[in-house]
Order: sequence, then C-alpha cells, then structure tokens
Amino acid sequence: MSKENWILIPFILIILLIPVSGSRFYVFLGTDILIFGLFAVSLNLLLGYTGLVSFGHATYFGIGAYTCALLMKKASIPFPLAFAAAGVLGGIAALVIGFFCVRLTKVYFAMLTLAFSQIVWAIAFKWNSLTGGDTGFIGVPFPQYLDSKIRFYYFTFAVVAVSLFILRKVVNSPFGRILTTIRENPERTEFIGINVKLFQLAAFMISGVFAAISGALFGIFNNNVFPDILFWPASAEVLIMTILGGIYSFFGPVVGAAVLLFLRMQVTSYTVYWPLILGMILALLLFFFPGGIVGFLKTRLVFVKGNR
Repeated sequence: MSKENWILIPFILIILLIPVSGSRFYVFLGTDILIFGLFAVSLNLLLGYTGLVSFGHATYFGIGAYTCALLMKKASIPFPLAFAAAGVLGGIAALVIGFFCVRLTKVYFAMLTLAFSQIVWAIAFKWNSLTGGDTGFIGVPFPQYLDSKIRFYYFTFAVVAVSLFILRKVVNSPFGRILTTIRENPERTEFIGINVKLFQLAAFMISGVFAAISGALFGIFNNNVFPDILFWPASAEVLIMTILGGIYSFFGPVVGAAVLLFLRMQVTSYTVYWPLILGMILALLLFFFPGGIVGFLKTRLVFVKGNR
C-alpha cells in the first residue's frame, strides 16, 4: 500500500463515522468537505496533472448547481436525470470554454478562464426570470428518498467515492501520464508528435464534468443556489484548497478542503478576521511546506521509516 493510502485511511474512517456522532453540525461540515473535496480534485486534474492554472473553475460548479436545481424545480425532471444532466452540461460548457482557453498559455490562459467565469456569473446575476438574479434560486426540492441529512450525507459519500475512483483511474492511465508529461514540458511533448492542445482540452472537459457534479450536490444540499458560487472568490477558494492539501498528491485537495472548511468554521466563530488568518496560513505553508499538507506528511513518513 502506498504512503498516500496509509495517510488517507484514518481520514476515510472519520468521514464514515461522522453521522454516528449524532451532531448535525459535523454532518453538515462532513457533507461540505465531501462536496468541496471533489470540486478541488477536479481542479487539480488541470493544476497538478496538466499544469494549467484556472481562475474560473467555479464556472462549472455553478453550472452544475443551477442546471440540477432548474431542471428539478422548473421542469419537474426527476433528480437522477437532472443530476446526470448537470454533469453533461458542465462537460459541454468546459469543452466550449476550454476550446478557446487552451489556445493560450500561462498567465493568458488563467486570465481567459477568469474572463469566461465573469461572463457566466453576469448571466446568472442578471437573468432574473430564470436564475432569480441576485436574490438567488431558492427552494430547490430535496429528493424524497434522500429526505434526511444523514441519507444525503451517505449518498454524497457514494457519489464522491465513485467520482474519485474514476478520476484516479484517469490520472493513472496512459492518458494521465501524457498529461503529466505535458505539465513538465509541453514543447517537448508536442515535438514527439502528441497533440498537446487536444489533451489539454480533454482534461479541461473531464474536470468540468466532475466540478459540475459537485455543484449539483451543493445546490441540493443547501436547497438554494446563488450567483456568488460563480464569482471569482469561489474559484480562488477552491484553488487555495488544492494548494493547501498538495497539488502533487491525488487526495491532497480533499485534505486541503477539509482543513480549510474546518478552520473557517472554527475561526469565524471567534473573529471576523478570517481572511487575514487564511493569508498567514498560506504564507507559512508556501514558505515551509511547498508540497502542501499531504506532501509534508509523506516526507515525514519517509523520514520516520528511514530512521527505524
């Protein structure tokens, strides 16, 4: 078993046993961690594996949330079909936006993803008749067979587990190996005959599908959807989660999401200066633990084994 899996086992056990505690707060927090963990891992397919920095990944999260909510409430489409449609539409949106974005590189790529994100946010913010505008889309129906927070918690766990299984198969496949090759040296990769833009676009689309799935879960769980989930701070937050956990570890973003969400809930109960504390944490992390939390734990595990 790999070092990463050993680190992950206690984390999975805690997640599975949260409902046993009987605390509604921890069930709520655990569901949020699962949803944002998947969101962060979907971003890391671009950031950690392909070397593409996206400042607009919340676009697909929001598209998934709005699609599932609108289809269920306005079109009376059953949850399974609306949920599947959210992933499909997220993938299509990522394919269209990615078609333009992958033509640029580095900071220009990042800024174009941000530009598209702001366009989608503006549509959701201004289209009052469809999305509810700045007041949000309220009263998203909860599926009857998931009529309790604990049932929805385990449903979310199952969806996230299957999604992470698929994503891990993707990154460990020959396709995933090509993505990491592109990350290390796109010019040399293209020189040996690989269509770099096509592989980047495919990664962009896959990333969008799973971001939309996490967004659909988020919309149902909260019973409403607001345009804020499409705004640039939402993209920045998931980027921070990914870096915090470790971009060179598959499960690092999940750990980063858990740490960030837990710290935010704890710190905001004592002070309003959460952004200041977050900035200090990130500065320390980048200076002393550039590999993120999971990268640091891996290093410590190797160190302990080497001294036995």
